[in-house]
Amino acid sequence: NKVLCTIHHIDEDKFSAEEEKNFYLRDEYVDAYHAISTKTYSQLRKLTEKKIYTIPFWANQNIWYYIQDKKLLRKKYNINFETYLVGSFQRDTEGSDLLSPKLSKGPDIFIEIIENLHSKHRNLKVLLAGKRRQFVINELEKRGIEYFYYEMADFKVLNELYNLLDLYVVASRVEGGPQSIIECSLTKTPIISTNVGIAPEILNTISIFNMKNYEKAKPDTDYAYSKVEHLKIPQGFKSFNDMISEL
Repeated sequence: NKVLCTIHHIDEDKFSAEEEKNFYLRDEYVDAYHAISTKTYSQLRKLTEKKIYTIPFWANQNIWYYIQDKKLLRKKYNINFETYLVGSFQRDTEGSDLLSPKLSKGPDIFIEIIENLHSKHRNLKVLLAGKRRQFVINELEKRGIEYFYYEMADFKVLNELYNLLDLYVVASRVEGGPQSIIECSLTKTPIISTNVGIAPEILNTISIFNMKNYEKAKPDTDYAYSKVEHLKIPQGFKSFNDMISEL
């Protein structure tokens, strides 16, 4: 039997001597690695000479797809069509501490961007989904910025929430994916992102930002969609099947 280990990302800023020791202890039992992005591949290659497969996760286009009638969708969720709706569907706190931000996910960066956008779009509202959103919710309430929150949305609702948006923001400092980049791309949701995970493999360079230039970042939905078509099922399985066959 062969042992394959999937690595989402390595936070090099927090990769302590103890973590490095534990990595090499586990590495003795691993035959090959699967990295979900080229960034993760580069991080892993510094640590091991073993085989590394670089394959993003696939996506089910029957779950994540574009909905054309935006007015009807806004009506369904009772959101004014003139509202400038910005979304974030990933957690921003730890399970044991629902007040302090999980900085790797960049909720503080997200709030700074929202505050700036709100000064330009007074009709801006925020759409949140997912568990552990307390930090962002508290910060929005401090600033008097309205929001909608769907904590435990199923796939059908979540796909509709993507389609409601005028903009989705990935503000993470460290990420393996995130899968939301692929989901936004399939739903043709306008998205901008920090340079994390799979962002440079899917998004146009004009859609990738840092804190010095985020105001210039622009979504390119057509470009992003063209980059994820090969990840749709069943073709998205092919690289995984090839990897397993090779092992």
